Amino acid sequence: MKRTSSTIIAFLTLLALTAGISAQSPKKILAKATKALGKKSTIKAINSWRKSGLIIRDSDGLSGNFLVQATKPGLYNRQFDIAGFENEVGFNGRSGWVRDSRSGLSTYTGKIGDDFRAEVDYRVWRWVDYKKLKARIIGTGTAEVNGRPASAILMVSAKGVPVKMYFDQSTNLLVREDIRSGEELVQYEYSDYRPVNGVKEPFEMKMNMDGQKYTVRFDRVVHNLDIEQSEFDFPRLSNRPLPDIPKLLADLQANQDEIERILEDYSYKQQTIKRELSSDGKLVVTETETVQLSFYEGYRIQRLIAKNGKPLSPQDQADADKDAQKRVREIEKKLAKENRTVDQTGSGTPDADGRRISIAEVLKASKLTNPRRERLKGRDVVVFDFEPNPEFDSKNAKSFLKFFGKTVGVMWIDEKDKQVARIEAVLADSYKIAGGLLAKLRKGASFTLEQDRVNDEIWLPTKADINLSVRVLLFGGVKVNQIVRSFDYEKFRTEVREAKVDEIIDQ
Repeated sequence: MKRTSSTIIAFLTLLALTAGISAQSPKKILAKATKALGKKSTIKAINSWRKSGLIIRDSDGLSGNFLVQATKPGLYNRQFDIAGFENEVGFNGRSGWVRDSRSGLSTYTGKIGDDFRAEVDYRVWRWVDYKKLKARIIGTGTAEVNGRPASAILMVSAKGVPVKMYFDQSTNLLVREDIRSGEELVQYEYSDYRPVNGVKEPFEMKMNMDGQKYTVRFDRVVHNLDIEQSEFDFPRLSNRPLPDIPKLLADLQANQDEIERILEDYSYKQQTIKRELSSDGKLVVTETETVQLSFYEGYRIQRLIAKNGKPLSPQDQADADKDAQKRVREIEKKLAKENRTVDQTGSGTPDADGRRISIAEVLKASKLTNPRRERLKGRDVVVFDFEPNPEFDSKNAKSFLKFFGKTVGVMWIDEKDKQVARIEAVLADSYKIAGGLLAKLRKGASFTLEQDRVNDEIWLPTKADINLSVRVLLFGGVKVNQIVRSFDYEKFRTEVREAKVDEIIDQ
């Protein structure tokens, strides 16, 4: 009987301990992990770091040099070489890039670009400042890492990119990371922690990457050193001269002027996909809307045709058609009153009146840096980073130029057609709408716009990815996460303006 009682007590004790472990909140687990490294204030005071050592490829034992370094708020570089094969990635505060001996140099784009940006933020700020990154933390239970129990935590970026961390339940130290890189899952394992300036750092790291396993042994870890900005810039690999930049931008504006004329003959569909980050860290589609988009005298006309993947009812469609007709009449009244025709362009973003903003005009507020040649979708492109132009007079500028004058990012220009093929931008500082009386767009908002060549004569938008947080007066915060896809491009011609108005509505 006593043995049975002892067994039951032992079982209940084990159950209680297990429940205690699994019941720990993600915040509590991260708090313990931070404490295991050192004082939180000491960790947060690390503004830059560099780690160097030896990398060994497990499959053949070949070795080489390894270096990884970072500087707040968002500079990162990792490089290694083994038997003449070089691999390097970096983020210069505006764009991410990758270089290796097989594929050469290219700028990260799309999903892999989002994945890399999330990794950079995590590397630079760790989990200690996850709120600053507008990330969400989610507990995912326990796992076994090298035969020992570990607590698993997801840190999910505002764009839904997860970084999975595993903390040893005995030491509370980080022992493993799972990080996405496009379709690949890269794994890192950490051990041999030693104190560096009051903060514990792992001096051994194992990587499972690109189908290979590596072991890295660091012999030097340094905090808060001065690292030159050039350490994070794009490598210079070619002496091939770049095109004359002022002429390229002039050609860009001239070609957009031509697009203004052609665009009025085009119509296409545009679907907006609204998403939210669920409690388990996944982006979930909440609503979709599809419109038919046309242009009239420099203004866009959009007619709602579907919601949540289904066509509108006859009555709802009739109401949507009336709204489009009303829009055309408003444009004609506005043009008649002003006695002028308003310019428009097929790229850029619409202003408050629905007109198109020229990318070339936007560039007035920006300073272009790091020009380079690359390939994008099989075409030669010239790529620039851009940042706020300190000489730009934002005080007296139009509102959209004030906004773009606060962004940093990267732009791809098709070298043959002199058209913008892709833009990625991040708001580097908060932007007040109506002087802050109505709303404030928070720092970190991101935008991606893509265009493709259509009918061998015009470049039209294909995709936009919008992620932002707005502080609205009296209503608190509003988060926007949307994908906008453009498709089904159609060309049409009419000689009489009245006929064209009818055709716009009938599209």
